[in-house]
This record gives sequence, structure tokens and C-alpha cells, in this order.
Amino acid sequence: MSGQADVAPTGLLRRVMRGRDPREEHRAATPLELLFDLTFVVAVSQAAAQLHHALAEDHVGSGLAAYAAVFFAIWWAWMNFTWFASAYDTDDVPYRLLTLLQMAGVLVLASGVPAVFEDGDFTLVVIGYVVMRLAMVTQWLRAAIEHPEGRSGALHYAAGITAVQICWIARLWTPDAWAWTTFLILVAAELAVPAWAEYRGHPTSWHPGHIAERYSLFTIIVLGEVILGSLAAVRSAVADHGLSTPVLLIAIGGLLLVFALWWIYFTGNEARLTTLRTALVWGYGHYVVFAALAAIGAGLEAALDAAEHHGHLSTRGAGLSVAVPVAIALLMLGALHRATRTGAVGHALLVLAGALVVLALGFSAPALGIGGAILGMGLAVAATLAANLFTVRHRAERR
Repeated sequence: MSGQADVAPTGLLRRVMRGRDPREEHRAATPLELLFDLTFVVAVSQAAAQLHHALAEDHVGSGLAAYAAVFFAIWWAWMNFTWFASAYDTDDVPYRLLTLLQMAGVLVLASGVPAVFEDGDFTLVVIGYVVMRLAMVTQWLRAAIEHPEGRSGALHYAAGITAVQICWIARLWTPDAWAWTTFLILVAAELAVPAWAEYRGHPTSWHPGHIAERYSLFTIIVLGEVILGSLAAVRSAVADHGLSTPVLLIAIGGLLLVFALWWIYFTGNEARLTTLRTALVWGYGHYVVFAALAAIGAGLEAALDAAEHHGHLSTRGAGLSVAVPVAIALLMLGALHRATRTGAVGHALLVLAGALVVLALGFSAPALGIGGAILGMGLAVAATLAANLFTVRHRAERR
């Protein structure tokens, strides 16, 4: 394996693409990776905004289905770039230009999100997605040519991704009755490609610490989008009717939720991605984490609409639009922390209890008021955090 810890400075016209050393010290996210993430924020924002509108109009089932589909495309393209960059980040001109092409693809995808929610039309989303994925195929082919040790794995990736993209394009002409069936089949095919390529070919030299940092940074970005969207909704409500008690309680509860979930995510040691199986669990599990966190923002905006008597969502529906993604995020974070042995979760039952309390508060929104229910959710997640911190500390003292 060829390390690149001592390669030439960034921005060279051309550099041989070789696998980076997975034990490289001080392996941090690059400015290009951070810029890349910002384009995905646009897509996440579009998905969350459209989910908010669907919830406000009480189109919950169709809205959630469209959201899950669109978010898969966003997350999967981001994840594939992230893992490739962890192993083959040459940061030369060809690499940067292909990254630029992927950034253009995600913007095309983002522009097609409203059509998915309104008409079920995936045309623009598929075009943007395929642009990103074929750019990734080009990167893998370059790695296969220039890094002989990893050629087998790189060719498996290129072949697998290409085959699935052809199927995505063909799916645009699929009869409506088969739309979701074919979608789920192709999602399964996408998820299978990395496992197939890693096990059948030469494993890629991704960096465990770099991967953990990249996921952490994107989590912060998604939480920031929740805050930004919620702030815009609060400002709109205040401008229309002044600062009411429900709006104030929703704002406080929402901020408490974001802060407590952030604390839970970043409590403990760095994720221990010691095996491919653990890495895949960590990487795939973050689809649920990212989607749930972004959906909290949509839920908070729908709750503000309900508090101001806008839209058609019931008070209980508004409460559940926040409670359900919060509970899902709690449960998945607990499972991922335990899978990677970070020590951030003291006991699984504490996380389960916290999620059940949050759901109960969502169902109780008509009795408590939407503001009181969301404030209660924030306090429940904060209490779950405190209980886990106490349990972790108690176990550490006993050792």
C-alpha cells in the first residue's frame, strides 16, 4: 500500500492516484470536502422544505415516501464520495474537476426535489444523481489505472455503479405501478455494491479517523440546517402574530432538542471502525440519522404552522411530526454508539425509555398544547442524555 502522507502540496496539475495510508496521522477533512458538503446542504434543505409543506398539508404518507427516496439519493452520493476521498484524495486538477462535476450534479438533483413531492417525477433527480455517480465511476477507473494494488476493488466499484446507473435511467420509463418496487430493488443494488467490491476485490484504504470526522461534520451541518429552518419559521410567525407562548415554547424546545442530540452524538470516543462490517453498519446507519435529524426541522416548522393555525395538520399530527424523527434519531444513535463501542450510551434501555417518552409527548400534544409537548420532548432528550452520562461515568469509576 502506498501512503501519501508525504506527497507534494495540493493543487498540482497532475499526480499519480495511489491509496492513502489508513494509519496516516492528522488526517483531516480538506477544504474541498467542506465545500462539497455545502452543496449537499442545498439538497438537504430542499428535501426538508418539501417535507414541511407535505406535513403542513397533511399529506404525510406521500410526503414521507418522497422524502425517504430523495434523501437516499442525497446521502448515498455524499457517502460514496466521502469514502472514496478517504482512500484516494489526490487533490490535483482532474480530481478537483470531477468533484466540481459532482457538485453540479447535486444542484441538479436539488432542483428536481419539488417535482418528486408534487408529481412523483424523478427525472431531474435521476439526471443529477447519475451525473454524480458517473463522475465517481471515472474516479474509480482512474484509481484502477494508477493504483495497481487496488485495481481489483476499483474495477468492481466502477462496474457495479455503472450497471446500477443504467437501471436508474431505465426506471424512468417504468409503469407507475412498478415505480416503488423498482426503486427499492435499485436501492438494494446500490447498497450491495460496496460490500461486493470490498469483499471480492482488494479492500480500499479508507482512513477510520477521517471517516468518523467526515460524518461528524455532516451531522453538524444537518443540525445547523434544522436551526436555520426553524429560525425562519419562528421569524415568520412572530412577524404575522407577534411572539405567542406556543411559538416561544416551540423555539426553546427545538433548540434544546438540537443541542441535546448534538451532545449525544459527540459524547464518548471516536467511532471505532475497526472492521469492514462495523464501517458498513456505521456508514449505512447514518442514512437514518441524517434523514431523521433533517426531518426534525421540517417537523418543527409544521408544528409552528399548527400553533399559528396554518395548514391542515392536526395538533397531534404536528406533535408526532417532531416526536417520531426525534425518537428514531435517539434509537439509531444509541445503536450506532453501541456498535462502534464509543462508550457514549450507558444503557440501551435508557435510550429506549427516552424515545418512548418523546413519542408519548407527541401523542399528548392536544392535551399539553403543541408548545408544551415540544418543550417536554426537549427536556426528555436532555434527561436521557444526563442519565446516560451518569451511567457511563458510574461504569468508568467501577473499573
